[in-house]
Amino acid sequence: MNDDAARNRWFLLNLARILGVALVITGLLVTQGTIGWPIEVGYVLIVLGIIDAFVAPQFLARRWRSPKE
Repeated sequence: MNDDAARNRWFLLNLARILGVALVITGLLVTQGTIGWPIEVGYVLIVLGIIDAFVAPQFLARRWRSPKE
């Protein structure tokens, strides 16, 4: 694997984490009433954000892991 591919994968892993945190924060704002969406949407955003921040990067890292020779 070349350096460009490794850098792109690192960028995507961190982007998944940042987007997950942004979803959680948006969900918290909805549940607190700051954003005028239904409260159920806020809870869904929180759950999806946690999954995106913790599970998605691990899934991608396993998928991109180099095979053992």
